[in-house]
Amino acid sequence: MTQFLHSADDLAAGLAELIAQDPRLAPVAEKAGTFALRRREAGFAGICAIVCGQQVSTASAAAIRDRLFAAFDPFHHDAVRTARLDKLRRVGLSMPKIKSIRAIAAAVSDGVIDLDNVGNMDADDAHAALVQLHGIGPWTADIYLLFCLGHADAFPAGDLAVQEAVRIAFNLRKRPEAKALTKIAEAWRPWRGVAAHLFWAYYHVVKRREGISLQAKKPKAKSRKTAVKKKTAKKSRARKRKNG
Repeated sequence: MTQFLHSADDLAAGLAELIAQDPRLAPVAEKAGTFALRRREAGFAGICAIVCGQQVSTASAAAIRDRLFAAFDPFHHDAVRTARLDKLRRVGLSMPKIKSIRAIAAAVSDGVIDLDNVGNMDADDAHAALVQLHGIGPWTADIYLLFCLGHADAFPAGDLAVQEAVRIAFNLRKRPEAKALTKIAEAWRPWRGVAAHLFWAYYHVVKRREGISLQAKKPKAKSRKTAVKKKTAKKSRARKRKNG
């Protein structure tokens, strides 16, 4: 049965179940101390807020989100879908994010996805439904399921803070990437979402800074011009060494 985290009591009960399943997490929980359940608005507004936060700082994300919501009152998918491009640009959205938000708005409007129904699916099915939408990757899908819907088994394996916290907690040689962390998290079903909250809290303690939702950034592709310059410089250094 699908479990949800709607209250502090739900989180506490889930944590007890999680530690019973994997006793290795007991010292992690002891170090993390008491931590709160974090929830956000669900639906179209909630998923747009997460898109605003992709690849930017917390402060920048909040500023863009606030301007977006202020520009559309009430905030509705049809209004966003039909909005002028310059209006969306003025709130600080990049073109990729504008395309994503418009695509999500169209999908909701056309009935391609029912965000209310997503809340009733199990974690894997809900994740699969969300990542079919343009602009919704694995991290965005899992953050939506966890924070907006309170899904107890949603697990953002691509989150850098969770990855780093697991590395420290289990004394791993290197930070586990998403695929490796997904395998580790299998032991925590159906409470993987509780594990995510736990490791964010643990990260905050061991790093002494906020660790929520640090999305892994895609490496920038090197331009052909830059590659040619580096290759030329390398050849030049080689000639100098050869000539003494």
